[in-house]
Amino acid sequence: MGKFSPETIEKHIRRKHPGCPDFAIAFFIGEITKKDWQGASIGKAVGITMQNVLRHSMTDYDQMLLAGVEREGARRRIQPKINVMIATWKKPAD
Repeated sequence: MGKFSPETIEKHIRRKHPGCPDFAIAFFIGEITKKDWQGASIGKAVGITMQNVLRHSMTDYDQMLLAGVEREGARRRIQPKINVMIATWKKPAD
């Protein structure tokens, strides 16, 4: 198990990303606790995990790579969509 407890991760996400849906919080907790985050803050662990999950599951990033788009170019093209999703989660849920 990583260096952050599920409770600590959940508290952080709910404080910093109050609009993040419960199912996503549960998924992020599972992903974050699988890794050893030595030297990383909880904010960095959450941020990296959110970026990676959204990049691979909510955009056409992987399809771009398969089509031959360079990694950096693909990341540049999908980053605005990821930024919008994360910004939405930073606002309290209605």
